[in-house]
Amino acid sequence: MNFQNVEFLISAASEGDFPTRRLPEIAFAGKSNVGKSSVINRLLQRKNFARVGDKPGKTVHVNYFLLDDTCYLVDLPGYGFAKVSQQEKARWGKLMDAYFAANRINLGVLIVDYRHPPTNNDITMARWFLDSGCPFVVVANKLDKLKKSELEPNLRIIREDLELPETCQVIPFSAEKGDGRDELVRVILSVVNR
Repeated sequence: MNFQNVEFLISAASEGDFPTRRLPEIAFAGKSNVGKSSVINRLLQRKNFARVGDKPGKTVHVNYFLLDDTCYLVDLPGYGFAKVSQQEKARWGKLMDAYFAANRINLGVLIVDYRHPPTNNDITMARWFLDSGCPFVVVANKLDKLKKSELEPNLRIIREDLELPETCQVIPFSAEKGDGRDELVRVILSVVNR
């Protein structure tokens, strides 16, 4: 699969905007300031394909990217940090409920900040993946910001706080330097080529 053959498809503001053509969907979830767009850009080896904002919460719709006419990369709105109105948060909540209820996800990519323990929202997201039986992988982003002595303890805290089974892969990742990209590509390919 050519990860550079990608096109922006649609920014879905409601369930009616979701693509009707069914392809495997790889959904990227994470808090607003965790670097979701940067992870997607690193995955695609493109600089500014997914919009990177100076303020958290730039992704306000469900953004679909068509990857090599084979699958969708889905950038979900970030949770928990963005300074927006309660009305906008309620709209996001409704949109997310509709997306998750539609049972479209073939692989969830839960992005957490490697430097800090998972937030309550991260834990809720991991619980949803576990309870729904939806396959998912955890990407521990911002690896480049850690000292070597912090790597193992932080990884252990992520696994424990998210209550991950041994079978759930956690990928140490640096959107900045590219560490972890090959592992994430392998996981995505294993799902798409099923």
